[in-house]
Amino acid sequence: MEAAFFINTTNTRSQHAQKRQNEALPHKAMPRNVNSPKALSNQQSLTSTAIASTVTFNVATKVNSSQQAHDDYFERGKRSVFHVRWNPNEKYIVESLENPAVNSSKYSPHPRLKVSKTTKLSLNPKIYLCRDKYELRCLNKTLAFRERIIKTLEKAVIEVVNETNYYNVDFKPVFGSSFEEQYYPSSCLVMEADVRVLRRKDHPFNKLQFGKLFPKQKLFRHSKKIKACAIVSSAGSMAGSKLGRFIDTHDIVMRFNHAPTRGYETDVGSKTTIRVVNSQVVTKAEFDFAHAPIFQNVTIAAWDPGKYNASLEDWLTTSDYDLFSNYEIYRRRYPKSRAFLVNAHSIWRLWQSLQTFAGDRPIRKNPPSSGFIGLALLLPYCPVVHFIEYIPSTRLNGRCHYYSKEINSACTFGSWHPLAAEKLMALDMNIADDISVFQYGILRIKRPNKLLCGFNFLGY
Repeated sequence: MEAAFFINTTNTRSQHAQKRQNEALPHKAMPRNVNSPKALSNQQSLTSTAIASTVTFNVATKVNSSQQAHDDYFERGKRSVFHVRWNPNEKYIVESLENPAVNSSKYSPHPRLKVSKTTKLSLNPKIYLCRDKYELRCLNKTLAFRERIIKTLEKAVIEVVNETNYYNVDFKPVFGSSFEEQYYPSSCLVMEADVRVLRRKDHPFNKLQFGKLFPKQKLFRHSKKIKACAIVSSAGSMAGSKLGRFIDTHDIVMRFNHAPTRGYETDVGSKTTIRVVNSQVVTKAEFDFAHAPIFQNVTIAAWDPGKYNASLEDWLTTSDYDLFSNYEIYRRRYPKSRAFLVNAHSIWRLWQSLQTFAGDRPIRKNPPSSGFIGLALLLPYCPVVHFIEYIPSTRLNGRCHYYSKEINSACTFGSWHPLAAEKLMALDMNIADDISVFQYGILRIKRPNKLLCGFNFLGY
């Protein structure tokens, strides 16, 4: 038996990007805002006469000629850049020694997640689920589901209220509302944020004893050999995905916090290269960061935001949670481990990139999610990143995590992190077709060419 996934990369923006690469010139064309077509979809229209996109921070998609859309779609999408066939005789799954630190719904709420007033989904994803991607009915269902998801994300972004500015964020995009007239790839904004781990030579740690705890090695070894990376979300909709084999074929596999693999290999795979963990997981006793097997024999990237304008010296005393104490215990217990701390300044630079993408529409003044931080960490090293179940697929079930039974829609659409804005920006970077994203749950993001970036719009 064979299974296949298809992603169409012959979209209009990719063609424009290649043209600009050849000309080595910036391009002023499409609006650059969350309420622009670019922010909501960068995929090629399945047919120029079949779909019309009307956007004032929302997307309305119509199929005026279903048969024409069907013919055009499959004429172009029979073979794609991302075309994987699985041979059951080949062993793709890499065994893992990790065990879940916590495998109970008792601790399942997402760290830093406020309790949402609405815990249940407002849509029924099952009615959009389809099995045969070559059927016209499947195409139409996918387009309808895509429209529902984007509208829900838009609504979540718009619902930003006058929340307490706990982190003392004070930032205005360089271009303000006029930035929407500039064409600049979203992936370049992420790259320019330069999210990185702390090194021993970084000030002030080069003068502190604590800095000697940082590993001497780089975040990724043999980075030139990396071809493809997978970021595996902890979303409840990973359950039943059967993407385990696909995930384990990647050179780098990133997971988050204490998400387990044992017992879930069929859906989430067993290979883990790096875990991005927030300071709550590092600090709180129930996660047992310094001793739990799930945090051993794997690269760790731990993060805490600190205050927006705080220096790194101040960060040591004003962090959200005291991750430094447990980090020191961990490093002294496992001196050969590859456990890193993410530079707090770079986390806020990533937030600035997200706000710049959003233009004059404010986003939550809270740090990005671990998932978005993970994407920013990987993109400089990975030619291709597959973000698994970050954008909700038709497997959406309302559960926070695949390893717990808690139901809370805020885990998917956000209530603390600027998660909805992050997902719209990720869609803007995506080069996968709608079937791949909304039916299979696979987002495909390519590392931008250096010729397209480097204009330093953020003023770093």
